[in-house]
Amino acid sequence: MSTADIRGVKLHYEKYGSHGRDVVLLHGWGQNTGMMAFIGEGLKSHFIVYNLDFPGFGQSSLPPEPWDTNDYAEFLHEFCLQMNISDPIFIAHSFGCRVALRYAYRYGAYKMVLTGAAGIRDRRGLDYYAKVYSYKLGKKILSLKPFEKYRDSLTKNAGSEDYRNSSGVMRQTFVKVVNEDLKDLLPSIKAETLLVFGENDDATPVEKGKMMEKLMPDAALVIFENDDHYAYIHQAQRFLLVLDAFLRSDYQ
Repeated sequence: MSTADIRGVKLHYEKYGSHGRDVVLLHGWGQNTGMMAFIGEGLKSHFIVYNLDFPGFGQSSLPPEPWDTNDYAEFLHEFCLQMNISDPIFIAHSFGCRVALRYAYRYGAYKMVLTGAAGIRDRRGLDYYAKVYSYKLGKKILSLKPFEKYRDSLTKNAGSEDYRNSSGVMRQTFVKVVNEDLKDLLPSIKAETLLVFGENDDATPVEKGKMMEKLMPDAALVIFENDDHYAYIHQAQRFLLVLDAFLRSDYQ
């Protein structure tokens, strides 16, 4: 276990390997280093691998205020500077892909492997806005004293599971993050990128992967059949074989 102090945040990270290019592992929302540890173990013979707990997750401390992906990318950049990491390889899942994309757009990256990549916002129809306005109206009504006892019921049934499982600064961070659309950044990201999506992913549908493949200058899509948002860990051995094929020319 290692820690670094960055922007007033205590960052927990694990390090694997002693030689080779730098690889940085970025987990998804609500996750931690444990989800990516098998990748560090699998790559440590050929790379120096850093596996981070994002601020607000795992053993890292909370961000001092609600962050968006710009804040996380800046934080990641400062970590890379401290560790003397340049031109990194990112391997990221879901929310971690948002941060990797933002970082690659601003600072560049050597290669990226993005699995279950979030970053392209859904088109929102009238039914979405009707739900939002109904929730806001209900919240305002339930702020009145006679209706306070019903407030918990409204909150319990509102929003996604990730939203309901978050609180305080992390709930505000979640709202900021999911409302970002990184689609316009994709054509400017030059890093060679491998996209890995589960065929039945309902959190980041494979159609988003196809859009990313089309919009990014140097991207290819691999689909894990009959799997979901966590295809990379359900089929961990297959994922490592895919990494081996993609990164073999960089082995040291």
